[in-house]
Amino acid sequence: MPVLGEAGEENKAPATPRTFWEEYNMEMLTAFLSAVNGYVWGPPMLVLILGTGLFLQIRLKLMPIRRVPTGFRMVWAGRKPDADAKGEISPYAALMTALAATVGTGNIAGVATAIALGGPGALFWMWMTALVGMATKYAEVLLSVHFREVDDKGEHVGGPMFAIKNGLGPRWRWLGAAFALFGGLAGFGIGNMVQSNSISQVMTESFGVPAWVSGVILALLTGLVLLGGIRRIGAVAQKLVPTMCIAYMAVAAIVLVIHASDVPAAFALIIDHAFNPVAASGGFAGATIMLAMRYGVARGIFSNEAGLGTAGIAQAAGQSKDAAQAGLIGMMGTFIDTLVVCTMTGLIIIVTGLWDSGDSGAALTSLAFDAALPGFGQYFLAIALAVFAFTTILGWAYFGEKCWEYLAGTKVQIPYRMLWTGFVLIGAVTQLDFVWLVADTLNAFMAFPNLVSLLLLSPVVVRVTNNYFERRRTVLG
Repeated sequence: MPVLGEAGEENKAPATPRTFWEEYNMEMLTAFLSAVNGYVWGPPMLVLILGTGLFLQIRLKLMPIRRVPTGFRMVWAGRKPDADAKGEISPYAALMTALAATVGTGNIAGVATAIALGGPGALFWMWMTALVGMATKYAEVLLSVHFREVDDKGEHVGGPMFAIKNGLGPRWRWLGAAFALFGGLAGFGIGNMVQSNSISQVMTESFGVPAWVSGVILALLTGLVLLGGIRRIGAVAQKLVPTMCIAYMAVAAIVLVIHASDVPAAFALIIDHAFNPVAASGGFAGATIMLAMRYGVARGIFSNEAGLGTAGIAQAAGQSKDAAQAGLIGMMGTFIDTLVVCTMTGLIIIVTGLWDSGDSGAALTSLAFDAALPGFGQYFLAIALAVFAFTTILGWAYFGEKCWEYLAGTKVQIPYRMLWTGFVLIGAVTQLDFVWLVADTLNAFMAFPNLVSLLLLSPVVVRVTNNYFERRRTVLG
């Protein structure tokens, strides 16, 4: 039975012959970047990410968690454009654009990788990342909308770079520029080549479609959508994202119903392994508590992007009368992405008993789905992964565009879109072990400026939030 692969793990194409020195230099560079990656995603970054989210939750008196029902109501109400609000697309379309970039390979391959390397306990730390990440995402979106600007084409633009520039002042502009630079570079990896590579592998392994065919089709589709800018991206996202999410959750629910008797034991295993080392078993190499935490947090961030600041870039284009209202809508992306979709994926991997099989990435998730739904699960997952990855390409295209525009102005739009479309094709036909490593490292470099700005601007977050609820005669607390 063919299985899906994750970039850097399965289905590697024959490498192009290289000289000894080329091979040696690449190994040295890879080893160096691996060391850097291990450091930037080490304990200091885990503490900064979780600590920032926890700090914001406490300062907001757990409002993001308590206001989940309010958030869902606002998402539903935001489906209709508001002519009186400033912005280019509806709040719902803005959320779907943000979700388009976050609901992707992280929900399928990322969860499986976290469990394969950190054990079932990694899922617990993904939950923790999401719970505190709701406050982080709320603050990111609030600040992005509160400090957004109108560019020379008359469109609203925002994100951490604008929050830093307009909120912290001129002497902090370098921090905003650093975020934009790292975000603009990271997008070509994690939001582009990695995604198109995942799609081409899925199509080849499950349906026998040559990689170059997938690449050409993807590039054409991407180019057609990007030509319409944020309005067309939002229109496509609000159709594809909810449709595929609902379909994925429906099939996942069927699997969990089939294994309903194993679900309580799965939750017990997750909690136990989150606080106790996991011994080697089957194909599983074993894991410490730190490994469970590291991979749970890192893959949680990879999945929901709380802490990276990207959601604020999309939400800044959304129609909104109040920054806090945009924040409430934006934080629901983290709830849906991790606490719903990722949890369902992780439970399926555990209840099917394949978490310690030695497989990893999308291959592991595919095996779990096919074990529960033979002859259907694998192919459904292939389609889901392809659609999720494609929408991620679209969402990140917008994020990257706004990062480069911040650095060089709106004149970069057309060249950037052409370059982005070209990289989609390149990613589909190239092996990306090194790109995965670079992109993962750049994600950490993106997170640092954003998290620092969130801590420094937290008084603004609290003030805007209190004013919003007071205007509606609702007391925060």
